[in-house]
Amino acid sequence: MKVVRLHASTDLRLHDESCPVPSQGEKLIRVKAVGVCGSDLHWFSEGGIGDAVLDHPLVLGHEFSGELEDGQRVAVDPAIPCGKCEWCLRGNPNLCPQVVFAGHDKTDGALREVVAWDEHCLFALPDALSFEDGVMLEPLGVAIHAVDLAHLKPGMTVGVFGCGPIGLLIIQLARLSGAVNILVTDKLPHRVDAAQALGADRALITDGKPDVSPILAAAGARGVDVAFEAAGEQAAVEDAFAAVIPGGKVILAGIPADDRTSFSASMARRKGLTIKLVRRMKHTYPRAIELVSKGLVDVRSLVTHRFPLAQANEAFRMAERREGLKIMIEV
Repeated sequence: MKVVRLHASTDLRLHDESCPVPSQGEKLIRVKAVGVCGSDLHWFSEGGIGDAVLDHPLVLGHEFSGELEDGQRVAVDPAIPCGKCEWCLRGNPNLCPQVVFAGHDKTDGALREVVAWDEHCLFALPDALSFEDGVMLEPLGVAIHAVDLAHLKPGMTVGVFGCGPIGLLIIQLARLSGAVNILVTDKLPHRVDAAQALGADRALITDGKPDVSPILAAAGARGVDVAFEAAGEQAAVEDAFAAVIPGGKVILAGIPADDRTSFSASMARRKGLTIKLVRRMKHTYPRAIELVSKGLVDVRSLVTHRFPLAQANEAFRMAERREGLKIMIEV
């Protein structure tokens, strides 16, 4: 089979390798589509993410869908928790210390023609959903988890700082949750335009420097009840903390390049803020499938570019330049 491996920062190479042999409890999946995620870009651009560092040629890709040997079309949860530890038994498999995750650390991901994966992590795709829709269920799951952490209520004002795919999905979910005023920012005009089209009440272009005054002006100087940071940049973090009301919540979904996030402790303390960090997702695939199947969340307009597997390097270069929204690799 054809396989794309990352050998070093920005060094993706196409290989011919043997197809995997499934272990007990695994199914063989013929991969059809793979999304390029922001966390993939950390591996590609920096040779690692957080405390995980590239120490062998790694197959990236954790947003994927495909077809089983019997023809069943499936979306794939990229996380395989142990199912036995304290956190798994408490219903928080996303916090499992032994979790195996596709395209991360020692585990090869989906940028290859065939994958063997745990059968419990496979979700049948309804006929109305395409393979690309199946890929988008993974970032939608992250967005669902972020909104779950926020406990949004009807009538709230919400701020979204960063309008990549996760931010754009949060905007849609916030609207479904009853938010009446959704205010968003991003540095890129095409992302701001997409946010406006997908339900933001006010979408503002920033210059990448902390400046919350436009958001406060749009919120009537009151601030936002919940601030979602989905940019992975320090300026967005600072704006989120400055924009949220006393007693409000800040949900940190972005992954910073330098593995550090900081904020004014005195501001957060005086406001009595609740701060939550988003660790992937949990139990979201069935809900994500329902939301997309019923047309309540638009994932298709987020897919703006497509490349074949052999052009994975070009796909990652485009994503690194922040062109388009979601870039898809067709296998």
